[in-house]
Amino acid sequence: MKAEKLSVLLVVIVLLSACSSGRKKEQTISLSGAFALYPLVVKWSEEYQKEHPGIRFNISAGGAGKGMADALSGTVDLGMFSRAISPEEKAKGVWWVAVTKDAVIPTVNVANPALPVLQKRGLTHDELRQIYVTGEITRWNQLPGISVDEAINVYTRSDACGAAGTWAAYLGGRQENLKGIGVFGDPGLADAVVKDEKGVGYNNTIYLYDVKTGRKNPGIEVIPIDVNGNGTIDANENFYDMFGQILNAIGDGAYPSPPARDLYLVAKGKPQKQATLDFMKWVVTKGQVFVSEAGYVPLPKEVLDEQVTKLQP
Repeated sequence: MKAEKLSVLLVVIVLLSACSSGRKKEQTISLSGAFALYPLVVKWSEEYQKEHPGIRFNISAGGAGKGMADALSGTVDLGMFSRAISPEEKAKGVWWVAVTKDAVIPTVNVANPALPVLQKRGLTHDELRQIYVTGEITRWNQLPGISVDEAINVYTRSDACGAAGTWAAYLGGRQENLKGIGVFGDPGLADAVVKDEKGVGYNNTIYLYDVKTGRKNPGIEVIPIDVNGNGTIDANENFYDMFGQILNAIGDGAYPSPPARDLYLVAKGKPQKQATLDFMKWVVTKGQVFVSEAGYVPLPKEVLDEQVTKLQP
């Protein structure tokens, strides 16, 4: 009799444990992917938990490529993605919602002897392409008006990522076309440029500027883009001094797109988990109040309205 009671008790414990585990899984939202979106998603998760303390988050950065792969395989609920979604990815059944906007910006070491001239003349699209894609320009004195006879040490991303894909798209190529020494992650790429006086790279805005002070992080500077190609940085192209200036330029289209781009949350088909859908609805509505303060560009209202519609039953 005692053995039977013990068996029943064990069955009840197992069933209760299974139910508890199931509830916990339904209340946990997992995300992986783009370094570009990671800081904002962390901010969103913190604010969302203040309103919904029963929800848990597992968030990891690893590049947009990982976010897409994890989302399509069902390893995570949502992937953080930071480049245009390709036809191949759409064919695999990816579903997405645009949540904010930022940009990829070319960078240079602050001690580079060519920097004073670069800040006045900038680099044109073609000059950037010859440095980052074709490799035709390898020394600064190959550029008109620059007499500095120093090598250009190019750094790029080693991980499949939206920053590299977006920067390459601006220059007419794909990530695999970019020249340079491969470095993992956005923070790693910025650090490589900071440590090499001859280094150039590219970074998402959030890893180039300090959100609190609005100033550029120590050791790194912007290579201004000569958008109109006239050999000088005009007043309407000079918006890199402070974080707020470049964010405004991204928002109003003064900074070209690409390398400005929308950022996305992606999944394999529309999510079925209610907790995930509720969080996404919050992100594109109430969560938008945290976008600017976190160092990103809000999407236009009509674009956000389209995302809300996509999330309806």
